[in-house]
Amino acid sequence: MGTILEGVGRVRWHELKHAYGSAADVPGVLSRIAWGDSRASEAALSDLALWIGELAVFDATVAAVPFLWDLAVAESVKSRAGVVELLQAILEHGNPPQPNVQLDAHQAVLSGRPTADRLTHDSDPVVRAAAQDLLAAIDSHLSESRCRV
Repeated sequence: MGTILEGVGRVRWHELKHAYGSAADVPGVLSRIAWGDSRASEAALSDLALWIGELAVFDATVAAVPFLWDLAVAESVKSRAGVVELLQAILEHGNPPQPNVQLDAHQAVLSGRPTADRLTHDSDPVVRAAAQDLLAAIDSHLSESRCRV
């Protein structure tokens, strides 16, 4: 993973959608998660979760997941455990009318399995616990996918 939110400005967020419409506001929310104090970071994470992962996944979800992985490993981020929990929520939710978006969002989370594994050894016990849950969800998802093939 690189610098926190490196490349976020290259994403055409205004062309993407989240649960409430245009995803043009996602970069600002990601920034508040990355650099806000605990309260601001958690509030921004709560908003983002509603927009991209708690109810369904969207094309903005797919674009946001790599940045979420970066946030999860950045020790300066105050809400890292919540970021890991959001990644798990994304893996557990879908978008039946848009199966390709669902597949892409799930694949984006699954591709971070090595990072999740690394986070299971994090110095923060809350992050470790969230990462262990996410790792179990990733492995379960991968096992289910193999069974369907």
